[in-house]
Amino acid sequence: MFKKVLIANRGEIAVRVMRSCREMGLGTVAVYSDVDAHALHVLEADEAVCLGQAEPSASYLNIAKIIEAAKQTGAEAIHPGYGFLAENAHFATACAKAGLVFIGPSPRVIEELGSKTRARQIMEKAGVPLIPGMLEPTMDADVLLAEAQRMGYPVLIKAVAGGGGKGMRMVAKAEEMREACASACGEAQKAFGDGNVYLEKNLIQPRHVEIQILADSHGNVVHLFERECSIQRRHQKIVEETPSVALTPETRQAMGRAAVAAAKAAGYVGAGTVEFLLDHDGRSFYFLEVNTRLQVEHPITELTTGVDLVRLQVEIAAGAALPFGQEDLAQRGHAIECRVYAEDPEADFFPSPGRLLVHREPKGPGVRNDCGVYEGFEVPMDYDPILAKLVTHGRTREEARQRMIRALQNYVVLGVKTSIGFLTDVLASEPFIAGQTYTDFIPRHFAGWRQSADDLELAALAYAAGESSQTNVASGPGKAAGWPTPWQTLGGWRL
Repeated sequence: MFKKVLIANRGEIAVRVMRSCREMGLGTVAVYSDVDAHALHVLEADEAVCLGQAEPSASYLNIAKIIEAAKQTGAEAIHPGYGFLAENAHFATACAKAGLVFIGPSPRVIEELGSKTRARQIMEKAGVPLIPGMLEPTMDADVLLAEAQRMGYPVLIKAVAGGGGKGMRMVAKAEEMREACASACGEAQKAFGDGNVYLEKNLIQPRHVEIQILADSHGNVVHLFERECSIQRRHQKIVEETPSVALTPETRQAMGRAAVAAAKAAGYVGAGTVEFLLDHDGRSFYFLEVNTRLQVEHPITELTTGVDLVRLQVEIAAGAALPFGQEDLAQRGHAIECRVYAEDPEADFFPSPGRLLVHREPKGPGVRNDCGVYEGFEVPMDYDPILAKLVTHGRTREEARQRMIRALQNYVVLGVKTSIGFLTDVLASEPFIAGQTYTDFIPRHFAGWRQSADDLELAALAYAAGESSQTNVASGPGKAAGWPTPWQTLGGWRL
């Protein structure tokens, strides 16, 4: 087993990884940019190394600087978290060349599954159901027009190296194809350095259901059941739950078998997620992609299975075999995750950077908050604005839902706009209660959403209460007026 792990990420996921490492008795190293000098992941780590300027290419995407930070601190392994370099085959290769263990699949697997068309080719050979579409990439609008004519509209243009909705366009008719192709290719080139795209048939009102997998280097592969992630804005998930209300036991079993077959066909080792689209009929499902990393929504799987996915990632990377087989795994209860962002849902979820004047986290039975910020922290404009992942667990879906609503209502964040009020309304809506959670949920049910006057009044009262009880709001480590921060008191502030 390793003695020290460097976490090549920031925010809540870096904090989350560190906590499992600490439980395992492993030392932790944080890396950070100039604007993250006072970030929570820096304060939580045993050691921290500054990478440079805020621009990701100069810091969190700078492979050479991260490798040097690992060597400088004596770290033996690197956990990439999610985003940034987590699915970068060049980074995994650089780690290996430097004598460091990359906590994730091999560079070959990352590269093959990172190409959406190559992944489709692998899945086709393995007999995994595919959405009708292309197996070869292109930037040629004429080729896309011919394929779309063969498949029938509507179709989706998708970036080969894509993710997060970048380089994706829905095309309803032939007249829109050339403009959509140019736009998608340009966006894909800018986001991923690869402008190639391909077409898939656009399914009407599908659900987005994914299967968590774990595979070790000894040939053992298991799945840890599904997560439904259909509620999305701009093709990015904001509410996830498990189990899915749409799956029958037979479909769940079939989808699990397909995910395991996908992992075996790719030669996968580590934690990953096989994503599917579930057709409106609730029985037909189709391969979408493989995420070769830990998913943002992994906590709901942990709460319903009792498995620490981060710990197992580290153990697998160290050469250990899985401590259980498929027959040992079962789900207990229901879990829901809401991603809390510093963003304005009234303005198309535009980011809302700024200082957190008040930050009061909800607590109680069945409530988990994977948080990457604290009161007084300055949310930078340079990165994804996620603040926390609020998760609730209950014996039933309704118990988890009610618990989530109460937790959201007790989550007070002032100083920036957040998605908390929006998420509360989503969980309280009749379509959500009925389990009608399709990928068009937000545009269908929440277009033009506005914050209620009651919510604004409650926020004002919470702010007043916070001001009266703490007249000197902390402005970050070393800058608080009146008393030291908790980390200073405990001697945990390291720069």
